[in-house]
Amino acid sequence: MLVTLKSILRLAEADNKAIAAFNVTTLEGIRAVIAAAEETGQPVILQFANAAHSGYISLHEIGQIMMLYADEAKVPVCVHLDHGANLEEVHEALELGFTSVMIDGSALPYEKNVALTDATVELAQGFGASVEAEIGSMGREEFLSAGGSEADLGESSYTDPDQAARFVKDTGIDALACSFGTVHGIYLKAPKLDVDRIKVIREKTGKPVVMHGGSGLSDEDFRRCIQNGVRKINFYTYAAKFAGDAVREHVSEAGDGNVYFHDVATWGMESMKKTYIHTISVFSNLKES
Repeated sequence: MLVTLKSILRLAEADNKAIAAFNVTTLEGIRAVIAAAEETGQPVILQFANAAHSGYISLHEIGQIMMLYADEAKVPVCVHLDHGANLEEVHEALELGFTSVMIDGSALPYEKNVALTDATVELAQGFGASVEAEIGSMGREEFLSAGGSEADLGESSYTDPDQAARFVKDTGIDALACSFGTVHGIYLKAPKLDVDRIKVIREKTGKPVVMHGGSGLSDEDFRRCIQNGVRKINFYTYAAKFAGDAVREHVSEAGDGNVYFHDVATWGMESMKKTYIHTISVFSNLKES
């Protein structure tokens, strides 16, 4: 069943948990997310990062499939555009029926970020959709594009709570993606999480905090962040990596025998479902069977 980001995060707040937001690039990925959500009985966010994954499949193609599976799911599902780069991309997602969009102006000067985000909020309101936006830097690419250096990548890129509060007031967004020590992709070194910053940002903004770069953290790291106000956690890279590892193991076991593509797709999907069930369970404080 389709729901907005705003409503699904209210469910998270009521239960003091975080909603898992899984990026998808294939039909098998979509099926793995919905199957894991239904098996655990938990709401989920199905999302597509056009900037990162459009080389695999277009937003137009995968968006229609995401909408179909979300609408038929037995649990609440928000269909979300992750890291929208411009209003045209946002509009395309909204036209497809997405119930939430993220506009990422984090690499822009503050006033330009506000202007772009404000326009996105106005556009999304016409479709009854929610808006997530970002202040701070969640990854190497974002920080470097904003003028930072590899040597400076660290606390200097963390979100300033006072600026976050101003940003929320200036834009009227529904959820705020913040930087407090996580990065996108595979971690090159252990993350330095500032969980106290999460709590302060949540208190000053009054909005649900979104964690990007969630893959690779420990279960305890996730629990600490959730306890301090994180309500949406993006997760993809390590699920894709584990699925690749599973396929490699199956192919190795096959030896000189035949390996069929439909089996490869199934092995990957089964691995992702297993990862997603564990992830949802951690985020929702569930006991795994």
